[in-house]
Amino acid sequence: MIKVSEEAKKKISALMSEEGFTAGIDYVRVGVKSGGCSGLSYELKFDKSQTEGDKLFEDNDIKIIVDKRSVLYLAGTILEYSGGLNGKGFLFNNPNAQRTCGCGESFSL
Repeated sequence: MIKVSEEAKKKISALMSEEGFTAGIDYVRVGVKSGGCSGLSYELKFDKSQTEGDKLFEDNDIKIIVDKRSVLYLAGTILEYSGGLNGKGFLFNNPNAQRTCGCGESFSL
């Protein structure tokens, strides 16, 4: 299960609208790939369709799809958004990460 904070929902909805997607109908695709300073990095993009093997989660009126390989890495993650002067943008609060880099964009298990 992946959860979406209220602030992340607001930002996702706004960005989806700007890019021609509709929150609640279209999807946020979240994944993990090799790379980054800690070994694995997060991917986040919008998509209009699911592919075979995708796992669908819905939280806070946001539909999230995750490829089957990434599900285990992301179980229990909360997608958050931090703005303001020291804001970093989207943050992945991942309980599975043993170590994260300083920027929060990569992690290791």
